[in-house]
Amino acid sequence: MMDRGAGRKPQLVDAVGLWCALGYAVLAGLARQAGEPQLPAFCGLVIWSGLPVFGLFLYFRSRGASFPVGRLLLWAVAFRVCGLIGGPFFEDDFYRYLWDGYRFATAGTPYGSPPEAFFVDPGVPQAFRAVLDHINHPELPTIYGPTMQFVFLLSYWLWPASVAGLQALLILVDLASIGLLLRLAPARNVMLYAWCPLVIKEVAFTAHPDGIGVCLLLAAIVLARSYRWHAAAVCLGLAVGAKVFALVLTPFVLVGASARHWALFAAVLAGLYTPFALSGGTDLESLLVFAREWEFNSAVFGLVTLAVPAFEARLVLGIVYAGFWGWYYWQYCRNETRGIPRGDWLYGVLLVVSPVINPWYLLWLLPFATVFPSAWAWTASVTVLLSYVTGLNLNDYSLQAYQQPTWVRLVEFGLILLALAWPLFRTRLHSPVR
Repeated sequence: MMDRGAGRKPQLVDAVGLWCALGYAVLAGLARQAGEPQLPAFCGLVIWSGLPVFGLFLYFRSRGASFPVGRLLLWAVAFRVCGLIGGPFFEDDFYRYLWDGYRFATAGTPYGSPPEAFFVDPGVPQAFRAVLDHINHPELPTIYGPTMQFVFLLSYWLWPASVAGLQALLILVDLASIGLLLRLAPARNVMLYAWCPLVIKEVAFTAHPDGIGVCLLLAAIVLARSYRWHAAAVCLGLAVGAKVFALVLTPFVLVGASARHWALFAAVLAGLYTPFALSGGTDLESLLVFAREWEFNSAVFGLVTLAVPAFEARLVLGIVYAGFWGWYYWQYCRNETRGIPRGDWLYGVLLVVSPVINPWYLLWLLPFATVFPSAWAWTASVTVLLSYVTGLNLNDYSLQAYQQPTWVRLVEFGLILLALAWPLFRTRLHSPVR
């Protein structure tokens, strides 16, 4: 298709960018005030900054026009600077990241000992005493993988006990992910990710580190497409070392690789874990507790547990997912052209059957929804933020801290289902009447 009107709409891009930047600036101001932002204000600002992005994407796609990359990056940086200024809200996980960096630097490992073991330790510096007092689930050792721990360590070396320093590092990683996506998809598609409210909230404002694994996974895909298998295998090993989610895509990325490349992947992963295992622990202990016991904002899992106990629900849904994964892998291997795997499907189905759907988990799905844009994935990027509507953030003492009102999941997943069904309705609307 002809690229009609290429480069002729910079004013429109800047107008939408400025509109969104105003929303993030207001959100940054709310985040810096005492207490948490009010949920209606947060939801309103997400809509303010999210819907125009979708409209801009549809505008450029309908005209076959190329999106100005310079402006894409300029506004992406501006939005993230707002997050850096505003700082975290609705989340306190960043205290754990800062503590892990301190423990890694001073003890040689962040694993083994839970934070509560240091509550009465007089050797903890005052700045980290304040960090320690705010860590959630202090009875558990850290759940974060070795690759993430090296980023936490770097943050400690550069800016000890500073969440802003960690935010800055993760923003740089996220910008690298945008650069990689520009190698895989048109700029107008990449704009959906680069300007996405969920990405900006979870990375720039709240400093969730999943973007580290996502960036490494994208790097592996880019490298594998140019048959640079050694580098791809190293990136995949580091990605899985960041979070086990990357393991879902590993066989697809290395499907054309040789046994020695698989061995290199395994060696990188073993090299990450072995020193920590010999020092007394890894993230696997707490990961097993998480997988066995936690439930939050679940979709199908929550429905299945109405009929069967949680353990059986996990088992059944795990088998269902394994079957889906195996079917898609078989289909992928049969296709000689292959191309980029449908990570949106693989991570989408994984989240649907998962006992926990935190908003930042979608950081793994959305890059693939950039390559393969769909209404359901980008609808989910907005509606999943409703999961912050909890007893804690509502100050509703009739609910437990992380309990959600009944209507939240109905709206959240109902809108995603409507977006999934929309292509069918659109096909029927445009089909000839007989």
